[in-house]
Amino acid sequence: MAFAMKRVYDAPEASDGYRVLVDRLWPRGVSKERAELDEWAKDVAPSPELRTEWHHSGDAARFDEFAARYRDELDTNPAVEALLGTGRAHDRVTLLFGARDERVNHVTVLVDWLAAHGATVEP
Repeated sequence: MAFAMKRVYDAPEASDGYRVLVDRLWPRGVSKERAELDEWAKDVAPSPELRTEWHHSGDAARFDEFAARYRDELDTNPAVEALLGTGRAHDRVTLLFGARDERVNHVTVLVDWLAAHGATVEP
């Protein structure tokens, strides 16, 4: 099982493998056809409360706090076990996200969490 991450706005590639959107909200300006998703795992994303608080703060300095709270959510989120199952069922799973910043977003936290729980993460 190998996980990778990619912006949903980037062109799909055969090397993406199984494509899973992990945002709670559908990304603006992307049609379902263009996204070429295999699955939308919105329950893996941060809770609506945490997402709204982080989004409205816009404070990159608070990212460590956000990441810690999101990891706590992941520890008790049954949707993450389903995502790990998806990883076991496919050679490569690309986690898609809509955030502009490719380094400061919830998917970087999710990928780190998956790696800490035995998943392989690829660039």
